[in-house]
Amino acid sequence: MLTAYDYQMAKILDATDIDIILVGDSLGMVFQGFESTRHVTLRDMMYHTSAVRRGTKRKMVVSDLPIGTYDTPGEAIKSSTMLVDSGADAVKLEGNFPEIIEAIVEHGIPVMGHVGLLPQSASKYRVVGMKPEEHSRIVSDSLSISQAGAFSIVVESVSEPLGKEITESVNVPTIGIGAGRYCDGQVLVINDLLTCDPSFKPKFVKRYANLGNLISEAVAAFSADVRANRFPDEEYSYGASS
Repeated sequence: MLTAYDYQMAKILDATDIDIILVGDSLGMVFQGFESTRHVTLRDMMYHTSAVRRGTKRKMVVSDLPIGTYDTPGEAIKSSTMLVDSGADAVKLEGNFPEIIEAIVEHGIPVMGHVGLLPQSASKYRVVGMKPEEHSRIVSDSLSISQAGAFSIVVESVSEPLGKEITESVNVPTIGIGAGRYCDGQVLVINDLLTCDPSFKPKFVKRYANLGNLISEAVAAFSADVRANRFPDEEYSYGASS
């Protein structure tokens, strides 16, 4: 699973062999420039979900329910329906809220869970579950979420042994992000995978390309060509008969 927030990236990912495109509320940080995901609204998620859907014909699209949009079963159903109407195939929510998950699923909308580090409510981004009581709670939360009807669970920023224990304990697929090798799948933010921001260096991100450098080099070449009157030349200009 990889994130996408716009039509063009969705179109690129749709032609690959990944399984799921996540319209994550991480867009609040990588797209909008905030320091957390807590500024993202349902309207934001609907806008980006619609853009991603227009670029996606083959992949499953999962959209995050932003903070404050699933506090009650009724509100959760309404918010989830709006995301589905915008193009999502399923929604994702953070934390152990079995009644909320059950209500959305009973309404006919698939739900992806999320345990471990919960960016919407975390005061600090860190590895969680290191203390015995926290470890036990995260495992218990995972079981509760799977039993409530979630079709999969994202496991974020936990030790590899905890990620393995969760995966072996629940009866649905786990998707890790900073949770080690033993989850059933993995997810990354596409901007991190492509190194759009070289200053962001979490341990769990493997950089598969350096798009930031490529863009800088391309812009520098364009600027130099324009200043030297090399662009546009005859090849890129319309003639009298064009």
